[in-house]
Amino acid sequence: MSQLLVEYPHTHAARLRESSWCDNPLARAADGILRYGNLTPALTELLDIQVHTFAAREAVVEIGGPRLTYRELWYSASRIAGGLQEHGIGYGDRVAVRMPVGARWVQAFLGALLCGAVPVLVHDGLPDAVAERVIHDASADFILDGGGRAAGFGEALPDAAAFIDDGASLGELALLCYTSPGPEAGPRGVELTNENLLSAIRSVVGALELPTDGLRNLLLLPLAHASGCVDQLLPTFAVGGTVVLAPDRAAVPEALVSERIDMVSATPRIFAGLLPGLAGLRVERVRQVCSAGHRAELAAADPAACEAVSVRLREVFPEARQWSVWGATETSGIGLARDDTALAFDDTASGRDVLGFAFGGTELALWGPGAATGHGELLCRGPNVASRYWNDPQTTESRFTGTWFHTGNQVSIDGDGLVRQALAD
Repeated sequence: MSQLLVEYPHTHAARLRESSWCDNPLARAADGILRYGNLTPALTELLDIQVHTFAAREAVVEIGGPRLTYRELWYSASRIAGGLQEHGIGYGDRVAVRMPVGARWVQAFLGALLCGAVPVLVHDGLPDAVAERVIHDASADFILDGGGRAAGFGEALPDAAAFIDDGASLGELALLCYTSPGPEAGPRGVELTNENLLSAIRSVVGALELPTDGLRNLLLLPLAHASGCVDQLLPTFAVGGTVVLAPDRAAVPEALVSERIDMVSATPRIFAGLLPGLAGLRVERVRQVCSAGHRAELAAADPAACEAVSVRLREVFPEARQWSVWGATETSGIGLARDDTALAFDDTASGRDVLGFAFGGTELALWGPGAATGHGELLCRGPNVASRYWNDPQTTESRFTGTWFHTGNQVSIDGDGLVRQALAD
């Protein structure tokens, strides 16, 4: 059986560079996993450092809603933490966050973190029955929904004297993020530790070379998914940037200009839906366009539409690097990245099947009879990869081989480390 697992080490360091922000190198630990050195003990400590460094900068802007500086966001979140504490919520308790996208979602999420609890991300768009299943599975001790769904999320969040619990450590559970429901099974809770989150943040900041001079990121991804929360919201905060949220997508064209946007992050489908409203617009200030997931998601339904979206995005954002980041909830939403602008692919590597190269501390392996020849199921390991599912040892055993996570994706890996999805005929 051991011959079925073949490792494919990094061979492409020059293609996806680490920025100077990630100045501490990766080193292999005793368990074989590459790990970052000198991480802060917990996510809250990293955020606290940025709050004090960039106190007067805007942290969150909701188009048509609140605008909060880092100081204001931290203070309001700490008051929510105090309110949760008065309700008996503290270290290790699970707090479900089920709210619409907006500044209040960010306040609620940070409030749960600051009181020492573990946020449980529940997408606001889930049917009630699925959301209730997630909340029940997580054994949530409290639900932050702005006062209840019947009240339309309009009521106040918990509020009391400011409180911050700073006792967390790298190996402790920091976030419960649920996978999307599959055809044969419901959503599963993925345990993400402080080290998982901090490592994912470092990897994203390094690979995308996020600047520290006031990045303004128009975040159109769901905040309740790892791709939105872990891979965009938190890295933007880590460099002292501004997260701009647009609950009303019709406001995006104007916001691109009025909010001085430098970066836009969404899924391929969201970008495809936005393009009609961006017709004729040319925004040269935007320097990064980041797609979460991969364009194969769109191409599977219409191959021509895939390339059309990329071409039209280049017309709207002519100065921007276009990125595609692939990952799973179990890998903190990251793992592979493709830089369509900077990477010099040949014609055969530019098709809709390309997922990209591993980056950060993520390493790859293949599983199956064709693994030695570069074909098989994609496996990942790294400091960003979870080690287990919440309260589900059977699934944990079936999806992990040692430190390797089975993604379920059939791929090929070439000699340069480029990963291609095996698309169905």
